[in-house]
Amino acid sequence: MRKSINANQIINDTVIPWETLKNAVILITGATGLVGGALAGALSAVSNARGLSLHIIGHGRSREKGEVIQKKHGIDFIYGDIRQPHWLKSLPERVDYIFHCAAITASAQMVSEPVQVMTTAVDGTVGILALAKEKNVKSLVYLSSMEIYGQMTQTEVCEIDLGYLDLSNPRSSYPESKRYCEMLCTAYASQYGTPVKIARLAQTFGAGTPMDDTRVFAQFARAGVAGQNIVLHTTGQSRGNYCDISDAVRGLILLLVKGKNGEAYNIVNPQAGKTIREMAEMVAVEIFGGAVKVVVDIPPDINKRGYAPSSNFTLNADKLSALGWKPTYGLAEMYKNMINEWQGYNV
Repeated sequence: MRKSINANQIINDTVIPWETLKNAVILITGATGLVGGALAGALSAVSNARGLSLHIIGHGRSREKGEVIQKKHGIDFIYGDIRQPHWLKSLPERVDYIFHCAAITASAQMVSEPVQVMTTAVDGTVGILALAKEKNVKSLVYLSSMEIYGQMTQTEVCEIDLGYLDLSNPRSSYPESKRYCEMLCTAYASQYGTPVKIARLAQTFGAGTPMDDTRVFAQFARAGVAGQNIVLHTTGQSRGNYCDISDAVRGLILLLVKGKNGEAYNIVNPQAGKTIREMAEMVAVEIFGGAVKVVVDIPPDINKRGYAPSSNFTLNADKLSALGWKPTYGLAEMYKNMINEWQGYNV
């Protein structure tokens, strides 16, 4: 049974120039989250396997979660609210690289706490960009989101495209703040020469995804494991874009050392895209052999649940692929890896 990210796949990646990172000090904000934690684990494993002597520093608010990451991966950890500057004083004099992953990503919070969603994104990114300038870092990767694209009319979306966001909807607090933060990155790159790259992540999961993840793909998997029907709270016509966590981590590290400053890159497996309904049917049939069914039950409080507006586009990954990156896991494999780790479920 595969455990967490596929560390061996990342260690053996020959596209990433690993020696570039030798003896580097790397800061990961939001290190208690799925992507930040996966980066911490991958870099720790690579450092040990390749003798890179990396000094990895994680940052997060939760001491309980941070201590787990620290113990599991043997990294240092600093605690504090990303919006407050106090924790920055605990950093060493030299910081070479930064992955800025800190963000509020729970959909329900985007509706119930839009102010906190926006200030965490904007104030946190202002602080990290100022830190990168002060420390004269070699590279910084800002984790943005495919949600910045909004509602698009075309069926394939590249990094130069942009769609509509409804600014009267508090749910837009997340994608709009991500757009603003991308503009901050562009401004720092232009005015100060800050070596920042922007990663627009598709929905990312696989081994390492916690069982209490609230996103819809995890809800489908939990239902199947429990032998319950998969319940859709919409008609499921919206199209999702996905990427395995191990593939995403390889892409992020590649961006760190080979990406072009001031530019954005989609990180996605274009072959893994499906509508929500298609994904639910795939999980029911391919993963659980038809033992569960897919039913539609639209709740009366649907607007409070923070679901993103319907979309029908596929992200283009050509720009990242041009750096040598290729996704390796399809959607069904992502589900199998995630469920195998959860319970050793035989799929």
